Amino acid sequence: MQRRVVIAVFDGFQLLDLAGPADVFGTAGLLARDGGYQVEIAAVRPGPVSSAYGPAVTATTALDAVGGPLDTLLVVGGFAVTGPLDPLLVGGVAALAPAARRVASVCSGAFVLAAAGLLDGRRATTHWLAARDLAARHPGVTVDADRIYVEDGPVWTSAGVTAGIDLALALVARDHGHALARDVARGLVVYLHRAGGQSQFSTPMRARPPRREPLRELQAFIDANPAADLSVPGLARRAGMSERHFSRVFTAELGVPPGRYVERSRAEAARRLLETTGHPLDLVARECGLGSPETLYRVFRRQWRISPGDHRRRFQAGERRSGTHR
Repeated sequence: MQRRVVIAVFDGFQLLDLAGPADVFGTAGLLARDGGYQVEIAAVRPGPVSSAYGPAVTATTALDAVGGPLDTLLVVGGFAVTGPLDPLLVGGVAALAPAARRVASVCSGAFVLAAAGLLDGRRATTHWLAARDLAARHPGVTVDADRIYVEDGPVWTSAGVTAGIDLALALVARDHGHALARDVARGLVVYLHRAGGQSQFSTPMRARPPRREPLRELQAFIDANPAADLSVPGLARRAGMSERHFSRVFTAELGVPPGRYVERSRAEAARRLLETTGHPLDLVARECGLGSPETLYRVFRRQWRISPGDHRRRFQAGERRSGTHR
């Protein structure tokens, strides 16, 4: 049996907020053995709906004409909803929400959910650029500005743009299990299902973008090869600089010393392995370039304020509560 997903759009919506989740649900439908998803696009009025940068999609039905029940109501984002909101859009979402098993938003779509009263007393996230405005306009919402997505009861919200893909993968994992979500991610050639509690900013994004091409290449090498020789002497040789000059240039351009950047990158690699594999801690430590479980423990505690074992247990407990742990 297919799960019915209605995606609400409006003039000026962010195209990837729609395309990303729609492709996730569509790919899951091709791979799922126990039914996939039926995706419908709705708007205040049926017909062409222009995205923020020109391309239009066709809404097959009006929001007030969508008949229930439905599995998921998903509201996309766009700059158009960070200003005055169309009352017909807000009213349509508010009226349709009770017919849905769960409600979700991508990016600034959270403004529509908040205006519809669906986020009152709940935790939510949105694009980091809009988080402060969301909190100011809706003080009854606890805005967590540094999360990829947040689940609070039957309401899910996600950060900006590509985070909608992470949100949709999380919904697929909840419905069909993490194995299918991983297969969908591989099929779409995207990251293997980032956890919702992860920061909107990865290690490369938290650092300043380096101006010099050799440092950009070196940054990519560090993040792709955590088990390599990432010592200052090794990195300096790879960059063709003296150690002293390399440390000074790296820190000046990325805003963080090389050793600290490497530690953050390795900690993120460890977290991904803890969430997506059953590797013992000694193997996780080796594959992430941290050498031993003791070093893994110290680095993980320093970066995430939790032990590696506790993080894995919490992640697995979340899977068990959702009924998808295998």
